[in-house]
Formats: sequence, structure tokens, C-alpha cells
Amino acid sequence: MMQLKSIETFTNQDVGFVRVTAEDGSQGWGQVSTYHSDITSQVLHRQVAPWTLGQDTNDLDNLLDIVAEREHKFPGSYLRRAMGGLDTAIWDMRGKKEGKPVVELLGGTPGLIRTYASSMKRDITPQDEADRLKKLRDTKGFDAFKIRAGAEVGRNKDEWPGRTEEIIPTIRKELGAEVDLLIDANSCYTPERAIEVGHILQDNEYCHYEEPCPYWELEQTKKVTDALDINVTGGEQDCDLPTWKRMIEMRAVDIIQPDILYLGGINRTLRVVEMAKIAELPVTPHCANMSMVTLFTMHLLRAIPNAGKYLEFSIEGSDYYPWQDGLFTQSPYTIEDGHARITDLPGWGVEINPEWLARSNYQISEVE
Repeated sequence: MMQLKSIETFTNQDVGFVRVTAEDGSQGWGQVSTYHSDITSQVLHRQVAPWTLGQDTNDLDNLLDIVAEREHKFPGSYLRRAMGGLDTAIWDMRGKKEGKPVVELLGGTPGLIRTYASSMKRDITPQDEADRLKKLRDTKGFDAFKIRAGAEVGRNKDEWPGRTEEIIPTIRKELGAEVDLLIDANSCYTPERAIEVGHILQDNEYCHYEEPCPYWELEQTKKVTDALDINVTGGEQDCDLPTWKRMIEMRAVDIIQPDILYLGGINRTLRVVEMAKIAELPVTPHCANMSMVTLFTMHLLRAIPNAGKYLEFSIEGSDYYPWQDGLFTQSPYTIEDGHARITDLPGWGVEINPEWLARSNYQISEVE
């Protein structure tokens, strides 16, 4: 039995870390999802902690289901983002107790994992984007890159007129034929416009077309998937398991992209991975910043049989995500010839920066 004694959160508005302690003194660190993490941490203490403190953590699937059932009036994203903090902290606690990295607990091994350099910017000219991606290719060894099309949830509008039609061939020409090119439309298009853009992508030999239509409109996305040869991908925003089941069974996409923290943690992601495995669909998760979510994804990808070709690796620094700075005593993210490395350190193998923790907002829920 591994009963939870306390759940602590260390949070600011952008990111929040979770520490769990079991009755035997074992501890583990996890993270709630980024963005409005202060709100998510309140949800964790108010709507997750009451159902999990004092409970056995060995059957984590059951424990998370109990939370979802007890909080059935709140089936949305905030509850899942909070559950992800608990789940990932428990996995770290297990790894530290057994002296193994989480990847081994999941059935994989430490080591290298291929990455793609993921741009988050739309306010950048095609040539400037090409120049910075070429620099990363030449200095870090990346051989796959993702750029942005359209405007985010843009109702068919571009960031500025003609940008999408210009950036697609520019990046291919500047980066060369040997690299994989991916693009993300972030729910911008109607099916008709998405298909038009898809043909331009196919003409320029892109291999991954992400979230072309509003993500909640699965039938729209399926129209695009059925009309194109390029792999249409999606799922990052989806946190509801029945929605995942429907998405996979109707084959709305060719590649699924769960976000471990949006979805509610490792265990719930493993359920989606299993659905995709049965359907013979690859899994290329969403992990678009340098908080712990990319680390969680690294461990997952080196353990699952239907892992996609690469790990998403954000190329944006403190100018884009100022809150990323100073999270860890030593960054777990270094690129070697286009690959990230999972170490053999126990648990997640990372230490949260004590100075960051000291500046955060602290809260604890514990067994009375």
C-alpha cells in the first residue's frame, strides 16, 4: 500500500509544481499543466485532493477514475490539468522508491530520442523563420522542423495576407529536401480552405499537417484527412476519453497528439496510446514548452510501441516564454545531433530550483 499523506503545490500563474508524500515518507514531484496554473492548483486542492488523500496510489487508474466520477459535474480541462499534477508526481515517487527512471517503469529504456524543432511564432517573416531554422539545423543537428500556418483559431484568416502561401515553399527551399517539415494550423480553417492549403503542403513535400480545422469539429477534420495524402494530425486539446475513442474509431486523424498534462497524466495518456495501438495509429504527443511536460513526453515515447517519429521540442526561449527560466537546478533538455537524452536517474531525473520554489505560492492538503 502506498497511501497519500499530503499534496503540496508551488505555483505562479504560468506553471505549477506538485509534491506528493506517502505515509512511509516517500516523495515525488510532478506538474500541473502550464497556463493559469494558479487556478489549476486550486482545483487540485479542492477537487482532487479530497478523493485521493489517504488512498492507495498503486492502482492509479482506479484512483483517477474515482476523481472523475466524484467530480462528474466538472468534466472539463481544469480538472484533468490538476489530475495530471497528481499523476506525474506519483510516477516520480514510484521511480525514486524503486531507483529507476520512469521510462523503465513504463517498459522502456533511457537513451536518445529524435526531436523536431518546433516554432511557436507566427509574427515572423518566412525568411527570418528560415534563417533561424537553418542555424538550428547547422548548430544542433535538427533534421525535422515545425512551422505555423494561418492565424490561431483564425476563421480562415492568415496572420497577414499571403504569409501561409509564402512560408510553405520558402522553408522547403531554404532547408532542403532532406529534412522533415511539419506545420500547425491551430484550428484555423474550414475544411475547404484546409484542403487548399493541404495541396500546397503536398506539393512541397510536407509530412505532418496539424489541427487544420477547429479541433472540436472532428467531422470537419476527417474531411481533410480523407481528402489528402499528407498525414493530418491532432488531439492536443482533447482531455475527454470518450472523445478520444470517437476520434480514433472514426479515424479523424492519421497521427494522434495527446498532451500528457492537458489529458490528465501518464496513466490516462496510456489509455489513449492503447486505443491508438489497436487502430494502428502512431502517437506524436504535444509538448510545446520547456516545463516538465517535455520531460514526461520523452519518457513516454521511449516506452510505447506506437511512438511517432520524433519528440516535439520547442525552440522558443525567454523572449517568448519568460516563465521558463530558472525552473530547474540543471536543465534536462540538451540537444545532441538532433536528439534529446533521457538519463538513468530515478523518477523524472530532475530537481526543481529551490529559489524558484521559494518565490512561488505555496499550498498544502494533507490527511487530517
